[in-house]
Amino acid sequence: MENIRNFSIIAHIDHGKSTLADRLLESTQTVAQRDMQSQLLDNMDLERERGITIKSHAIQMNYMQDGEEYVLNLIDTPGHVDFSYEVSRSIAACEGALLIVDASQGIEAQTISNLYLAMEHDLEIIPVMNKIDLPHANPEVVADQIMDLLGCEREDIVEASGKTGLGVEDILDAIVKRIPAPKGDPKEPLQALIFDSVYNSFRGVEVYYRVLNGTIKKGDLVKFVNTGKEYKADEIGVLKLDQESRKSISAGNVGYIISGIKEAKEVKVGDTITLTERPCTEAIQGFEDVKPMVFAGIYPVDTTEYEDLRASLEKLQLNDASLVWEPETSVALGFGFRCGFLGMLHLEIVQERLEREFNMTVITTAPSVQYHAYLNNAENDEVVVNAPSDMPDPSKLDRIEEPYIKANIISKAEYVGPIMGLCMEKRGELKNQVYLTTDRVELIFEMPLSEIVFDFFDKLKTISRGYASLDYELIGFRPSKLVKLDILLNADPVDAFSAIVHRDGAYDRGKKVCEKLREVISRQQFEIPIQAAIGTKIIARETIKALRKNVIAKCYGGDISRKRKLLEKQKKGKKRMRQLGNVEVTQEAFMSVLKVD
Repeated sequence: MENIRNFSIIAHIDHGKSTLADRLLESTQTVAQRDMQSQLLDNMDLERERGITIKSHAIQMNYMQDGEEYVLNLIDTPGHVDFSYEVSRSIAACEGALLIVDASQGIEAQTISNLYLAMEHDLEIIPVMNKIDLPHANPEVVADQIMDLLGCEREDIVEASGKTGLGVEDILDAIVKRIPAPKGDPKEPLQALIFDSVYNSFRGVEVYYRVLNGTIKKGDLVKFVNTGKEYKADEIGVLKLDQESRKSISAGNVGYIISGIKEAKEVKVGDTITLTERPCTEAIQGFEDVKPMVFAGIYPVDTTEYEDLRASLEKLQLNDASLVWEPETSVALGFGFRCGFLGMLHLEIVQERLEREFNMTVITTAPSVQYHAYLNNAENDEVVVNAPSDMPDPSKLDRIEEPYIKANIISKAEYVGPIMGLCMEKRGELKNQVYLTTDRVELIFEMPLSEIVFDFFDKLKTISRGYASLDYELIGFRPSKLVKLDILLNADPVDAFSAIVHRDGAYDRGKKVCEKLREVISRQQFEIPIQAAIGTKIIARETIKALRKNVIAKCYGGDISRKRKLLEKQKKGKKRMRQLGNVEVTQEAFMSVLKVD
């Protein structure tokens, strides 16, 4: 155990974590040169296409120093705020962390929030200044920022470059010297913490865990404490580039177990594994439950695929523990699921993964956040509103409260004006403004979560030319003037288009949605009115004109009454058609409403 080191790599998005992980793998010869590719640990198509890390990836390296061999368990983590749950789980399995800061960009919002996560778990932090070889790198200024943030000395900061491999030996050296060896007793009863799992269609669920106490051997009968299920450890081993089986794994190490688990819901991230015959006295304190920020409905395009979608979501949840879902029904879309996500990027990635990995074509409804509605009865009952359809009747409502967040925005000083304007427009209140350096400002706003759900982050990046970084945390619920906006097609409300909006912005939103739908819904044989309504009051309307056949083409001249008779007949037919007609709405129409600003 003295020679084991468990550490993760944390940083803001795009600061070079995965590239630096590549250099560490090369330097320790964990990967043969012919298998090497850039961002090796990002093994999902989506990650490679977008150039971001979505999943944390664990891998074991062997490193020789002063004639002794050390086992280094590395976990590379995502940088985006939507995947911070992945980071918190990785941190719980480690004793130390490499905090990577880009030498040209400096400290950004996610750097700070990931650092606090690591500090809460008392991890040993090794600051690494990456991309030191860039022509516009500013090592002296960035080093001062790191020293202010961590309270460390200049010589504690390791300078490195993930591209050229500069400083990689210093990093490995610092990992061995500074990160403490894991504590634990191999002779105690087995206690292992599950920090990730993945579904393999041939072998069932593969569970990744970190052993805190005791030893697990191949063929042991193990028990999952929370679910109470028992399994035989068919295969155990460590995570190299491919899985390598071992006879036993003892305290301090990270490994995997395959025991033919077929049901996805039998494995819970944060659960404890122990031995059936000699169980541990108490379970490990797992991770706190994830708090979804954004809710959206996911429905199969073909209603017969409902059960397949349920199975796909269960398998996806194994690999992405921050996804929360429950069944729901919609008048317009039939049976589906109400899913909770950590943000809009997370929603987009989940939808993409369902389509790619499970061949499920799905319709996603407009995202919303969770509101608390209070009724005006004697008990003042509270109703939790996750979807616009859960909203109580306006006559029974006393008040509605919406979630507020504290947004921490770090930006260059020249963009402060436009950023403040954007936040004020989104009903934000400025709470604090601090100049970190002469050119970098930290702004702290309190604003409603519903305002940042749609496109706030995109707009923030646009007006600050990509320099501003955002991090946010939930601070509670506050009363607000909210109304339910319904969209009616051909006088029928379509609940998938409904949204809960602030009263002041309801008219604008209703008008824009109606205009957008008029563009994307194809014309039918009858006239289709598109209306936006609050309760029974219509606040906006657009009309899609009917496709009409030229019924008087056969009349060459003749009396006007013949033509009129034909037109009247057509008019009656259109009227009857409109009463019976159904309006087909495409997936494109649903998506376009999400993008309405």
